[in-house]
Amino acid sequence: MEEQEKVVDLLSDIKGLLAHNKKTMNIDDLALYTGLSKSKIYKLTQFKLIPTGNNPHIRQKFFDKDAIDAWLLGEPDLSDETLEHRFNQQLLKNRKR
Repeated sequence: MEEQEKVVDLLSDIKGLLAHNKKTMNIDDLALYTGLSKSKIYKLTQFKLIPTGNNPHIRQKFFDKDAIDAWLLGEPDLSDETLEHRFNQQLLKNRKR
């Protein structure tokens, strides 16, 4: 029985590693890849602070791995304070229009 658990754990690890090789990721894949929570990813997506696919015919959000890598390296500050500050700036910008 213990041997089977080890095999299942190993297969789970392999599955996780293979997920990182995907070029296009959904929210679940992105959460595993970046370590960000799904709620933070939804928040970033809502405020357009993270690069997403832009196909208007698909409701689900998809993310390009290369764009995410560049974004992660270019803007590492994803703290709640920073996000709130940027959101407030966006609100003020939209209010002035």
